[in-house]
Amino acid sequence: MLRRVLITTSVLVALAAAGAPARAEVAAPFDGSLQRLAEILGALHYLRNLCGADEGQKWRTEMLAIIDAEAPGGDRRARMIASFNRGYRGYQQPYRTCTPAADVVIRRYLEEGSKIAREMTARYAN
Repeated sequence: MLRRVLITTSVLVALAAAGAPARAEVAAPFDGSLQRLAEILGALHYLRNLCGADEGQKWRTEMLAIIDAEAPGGDRRARMIASFNRGYRGYQQPYRTCTPAADVVIRRYLEEGSKIAREMTARYAN
């Protein structure tokens, strides 16, 4: 499952690179999905580390790759980063140790992130 998320995230990064506008900042039709994906990656960055996945900066690196590929500027970039941080910080208070509930959240976010990446690729890929 994790491998599939990584593959679909890589596809998403390629998709974002292919569709990145070279002109002034314009909201992309998939920005809402991208914001949600950023939030999921932030949550996974916190929770996977908390639950001993030993992945280091993996999810943050995935987010940076999406930002680099999409090359958003100004407010759009700030919103992507804020979404990632919101996902990360949203679990700092309620989860100080790994619990069965944290494992459920991780599983659900892996599934949701994978679904978002598949849908975006199917809809917006050339």
